[in-house]
Amino acid sequence: MHMAGMDAKPTVVSKKAEETVHGVATQVVCSAFSDHILVVVTQYGKMGTLVSLTPNAVSEELGKPSLTTKVLLGQDEPLIHVFAKNLTTFVSQESKNKPVLLSLALKDKNVDSIKELTEVIRRCRVW
Repeated sequence: MHMAGMDAKPTVVSKKAEETVHGVATQVVCSAFSDHILVVVTQYGKMGTLVSLTPNAVSEELGKPSLTTKVLLGQDEPLIHVFAKNLTTFVSQESKNKPVLLSLALKDKNVDSIKELTEVIRRCRVW
């Protein structure tokens, strides 16, 4: 029996980066699956709140689709949705509107750190 894809490249491509954001060691891992992108942002070295971001279908005139955020696991709080959208909207757009799964484990949910976190995610580009 021939194993499919044994000589092909792995189906999951991952990149990771480590950065200090507002004085806190932060790890980011991005993985591209065939049908979605997984982005892990952690300051605890473990998975955190899991949020799915699904692009809404749009007609051509409206331009970029917005993302619907939904907490799948963990604490559902308004700030998580703000972070999720701000951190991963560009990921979805650049990956031709693939849905994104975001795992977020932040010690300090400081809105000021969104820009820095976004840059770290950008360095882990796998899409």
